[in-house]
Amino acid sequence: MLLENVRVVALAHVEPPLVVTSADLDARLSPTYKRLGIQPGFIEALTGIRERRFWGEGVMPSDGAAEAGRAALAKSGVDPSKIGILINASVTRDYVEPSTACIIHAKIGLPETCHNFDVSNACLGFIDAMDVAGGMIERGDIDYALVVNSEAMDEGVTSTVQRLLDPDIDEPTFRLQFASLTLGSGAVAMVLGHARNHPEGHTYRGGVSVAATHHANLCRAQKTWMETDTKGLLIAGLELAFKTWKRAEADLGWTPDVLDAVALHQVSKVHTAKFLESIGVPMDRACLTFPLYGNIGPASVPFALSKAASEGQFQAGQRIALMGIGSGLNCKMTELVW
Repeated sequence: MLLENVRVVALAHVEPPLVVTSADLDARLSPTYKRLGIQPGFIEALTGIRERRFWGEGVMPSDGAAEAGRAALAKSGVDPSKIGILINASVTRDYVEPSTACIIHAKIGLPETCHNFDVSNACLGFIDAMDVAGGMIERGDIDYALVVNSEAMDEGVTSTVQRLLDPDIDEPTFRLQFASLTLGSGAVAMVLGHARNHPEGHTYRGGVSVAATHHANLCRAQKTWMETDTKGLLIAGLELAFKTWKRAEADLGWTPDVLDAVALHQVSKVHTAKFLESIGVPMDRACLTFPLYGNIGPASVPFALSKAASEGQFQAGQRIALMGIGSGLNCKMTELVW
């Protein structure tokens, strides 16, 4: 669905306080490295990720989301009483039930008239939440929406390291679980509103998506583990990205030349480079976060966007692509006009 009247009013991101380098993880895994003949520096050499962030003990996903949400609201100048919906798009959550959205709603102090729920679609959750909220704003159902995302990957990475230290772990099992070591934590929030109230806002046009759900088993995860067919995921993902790009060409009028910047879901150096190569967009137009933050799941796209915006990388009128591939597989490509 293409939108005409939806504006991004404000963005804010939160960087967790604890820095964990890939060299730190290499050191913890040294017994397994020696046994399997893996050289130190393996993680950064393979992924391009130098470090990632963790929240620390006792911090819940709702804590980061609420902090980011409050920051975005403060930047927007919008009275919290006017927020018609809160959508939490996080993969990690406080509990299976209740929704993390309702916990965030209470922590921020949003009004009782503000609907709230979680949207989950792996690493595409935030963009999907933007579409849900954008559609409601376009129809006139609500004036404002707050979309939040906080990923807390600390436990997943720590648990993976402990499993990989098992002396019975062989090389195929190590590689199957390796992708967990790329994960990082972070939080981000976005306030969306109607153009009539914010003509100065950044236009969210919406976009296109394509599914390839016969690949649903290439990446599977629970709270403390993730198994990924890395090669299979790369091959299938690039094929899906190309199909989605063709739809974006037709529906959004995209060519590589018209896009001024790209905020995309980032898994690693190889995946990011191959993804952009498959659609013909130069790497220097990408807002890169993976070297210092790793794979932040669905927070990756808005986090990269918010980080670049805070550093003054965008100018009015520039066309920015928001895109990624989520486990499933699903691919989504949308546009924001700054």
